[in-house]
Amino acid sequence: MSKVRLYLDQPLGEAQGLALAPEQAHYLFSVMRLGPGDVISVFNGRDGEWQARVETATKRGGTLVAVSQSKPQQDPPDLWLVFAPIKKARTDFIVEKATELGAARILPVETQHTNSDRIRQDRLQAHAIEAAEQCGGTYVPPVEALRSLPNLLANWPEGRRLIFCDETLTDEDADWSGLDGPAAILIGPEGGFSESERATLRALPHAAVRSLGPRILRADTAAAAAITLWQAANGDWRGKS
Repeated sequence: MSKVRLYLDQPLGEAQGLALAPEQAHYLFSVMRLGPGDVISVFNGRDGEWQARVETATKRGGTLVAVSQSKPQQDPPDLWLVFAPIKKARTDFIVEKATELGAARILPVETQHTNSDRIRQDRLQAHAIEAAEQCGGTYVPPVEALRSLPNLLANWPEGRRLIFCDETLTDEDADWSGLDGPAAILIGPEGGFSESERATLRALPHAAVRSLGPRILRADTAAAAAITLWQAANGDWRGKS
């Protein structure tokens, strides 16, 4: 089984030919020193993982052919992560961990205390792809464009629970059970939510207020902790197809 995994946004199936982009060819043939006849693992986020053989290799491209499926498609539950962007490296960490832990969708949101009013959506999506390549997952969550919290709440989909992680709570509301089904976890910025935002969120009929406990103080660790708590209480997605 190949230790090299590559995401390809192309259909996968037996004997399917696959074209490599220049940067992918550089990685496989110049960095990893692979060549014709070598086998790698590929996935597209929809068709599971496949073993693919290198057919041609050049400096600017190359081709693979899919040989056999090595993993079935494994999708996460319908759990979104909504978070306020923070400093660059820590926002990258949030996207990476959300991908590894099984978020189905990642939505950056601007709050009153958000200290970053812009993101590079393409760069964050690339981090999600890289995280899936590294962790062995077959699903890549889409990373949405940054939007304001009022805009997000005004267009909230019916039937989806919003789990508001309120940093002002300690051990109160620490029970995460019974929150299965379509849901989204909301993590605030470094400065916390404003009082008006907190009041708005608590008044929403589809919101559930939960605590992460007194020791989770950083926004990046809060995101990972919240997804983990949800999974522990409502069922881990791994092992499900």
